[in-house]
Amino acid sequence: MEKRALIIGASGIVGSNLADQLRANGWNVAGLSRGRGAVSPDIEPITADLTSADSVNDALKAQRFTHVFFTAWARQATEKENIRVNGAMVRHVMDAVGPSGTLEHAALVTGLKHYLGPFEAYATGAVPITPFREEQGRQPVDNFYYEQEDRLFEAAQRYGLSWSVHRPHTIIGYALGNAMNMGVTLAVYATLCKQTGQPFVFPGSGAQWESLTDMTDARLLARHLEWAASAANARNEDFNVVNGDVFRWKWMWSRLADYFGVEAVPFDGTVRPLEGRMQDAGKAWAEIAARFGLKEADIGKLASWWHTDADLGRPMEVVTDMTKSRKAGFLDYQSTPDAFFALFDRLKAERIIAP
Repeated sequence: MEKRALIIGASGIVGSNLADQLRANGWNVAGLSRGRGAVSPDIEPITADLTSADSVNDALKAQRFTHVFFTAWARQATEKENIRVNGAMVRHVMDAVGPSGTLEHAALVTGLKHYLGPFEAYATGAVPITPFREEQGRQPVDNFYYEQEDRLFEAAQRYGLSWSVHRPHTIIGYALGNAMNMGVTLAVYATLCKQTGQPFVFPGSGAQWESLTDMTDARLLARHLEWAASAANARNEDFNVVNGDVFRWKWMWSRLADYFGVEAVPFDGTVRPLEGRMQDAGKAWAEIAARFGLKEADIGKLASWWHTDADLGRPMEVVTDMTKSRKAGFLDYQSTPDAFFALFDRLKAERIIAP
């Protein structure tokens, strides 16, 4: 059977880049979602309610896949609800496609909240020493990532599959309507600053301003997912996955500002979250969109202020070790400034932000 992938969340920042990567290398690709976001015309769309076992089974029972990639999650009001809903989503899909006899590998994308804890208890416990390493294991808190992993491990054992878990840091990549998208959020923020004559104020904490950190390009993550799907050294392993360079926001902030031609304002001791400052930005964005003929006038469909605040407001250093991937054979690298600039260039070309 040719390689046929099922991507859960094919319209998202990870799933869409993964679909492009796999299609470029000759894979047959299908994407499962609720049908709210557009998927590439090069992949087969499958619509189902992931929270319903019957809906997922009806959509997938006649399908045959060799690989499944979980790249989506559904944000809930509490971590206990995150655990219930997101764990069930993995279970529903695996119960539908596992018995086919054709499935070889299942991959799960989570993130560094594996080490930091969930949003409702973000970095409040005993955070492991940086750089984060896979051997540091789980934290003694409720975390829906752990539930997703357990459902993945359980299905892999039941159906005789290999598995891989991928933990990116903050992801840079092209996607619209994504709940966690710092790159697009910062591009929208910088565009607002430029068009309204406001300075580009760093919204985060002193710890993030001064400490080393890293990020993950969605295209590199896609290559990591494809590699782990077939590499013998990656079978049944969990991996951190970041670009391979490190930086400090006190260095990066002015480079982003220079790209947009705005004044970079450094951290001055006061945290200024975007979510509070951007409450009235919708009207200004609608005016900018009308002036430049932009595709999306609703700022709420572009910017995720809360998520960027969460990442840039962390009170400790967050940097990741890639030794395990390197030793297993994944040697890819991506410059983080270049990842930002490539995203910004595409957003301009697609008329998402002003030129």
